[in-house]
Amino acid sequence: MTEEINFIIDEAKESMSGSIEHLNKALLNIRAGKANPQMLGAVFVDYYGSATALSQVANINVPDPRTLTVTPWEKNMLQPIEKAIMIANLGLNPMNNGDLIIINIPALTEERRKDLAKQAKTEAEDAKISIRNARKDANTDIKKQEKEGTSEDVCKDAEDRVQKLTDNFIKKIDEIYAEKEAEIMKV
Repeated sequence: MTEEINFIIDEAKESMSGSIEHLNKALLNIRAGKANPQMLGAVFVDYYGSATALSQVANINVPDPRTLTVTPWEKNMLQPIEKAIMIANLGLNPMNNGDLIIINIPALTEERRKDLAKQAKTEAEDAKISIRNARKDANTDIKKQEKEGTSEDVCKDAEDRVQKLTDNFIKKIDEIYAEKEAEIMKV
């Protein structure tokens, strides 16, 4: 294998790994009825005039599987945090008790579970498309190397390695999705 070919394969692998990371992050935002501090990851609070991530102005805890508590580091931040959670449109209803914000996570209905499973499936399909695009880019670069004089056998072998990588990453996506779907559908 030439250095260029190895570089192309490493680049494809890196791109495919990025797709898996993106999928994992996207699936964290799809709640499965269990409380998770990352559910509030998209919440930004107006902190002295700048939009600041909730996790940087408060502690987020999970006292039980159906409850999140948000304890601000400054008491005057209770109202802005409560407002930010409402604005984030996460379907959560924060309650302010004067010391902290309590968020009860509602149990999911069967219909909502199916919608979330569909949403997870869409994210998994997007990740597969991203992986196939990385394969296409790698194969295009390998063909360029062949035109520039790299032997046909080396290029064919490289294309086979890229296909094996693609198959492995798509299998990994299917496993991640199956795990998430089971988590979502579990009552």
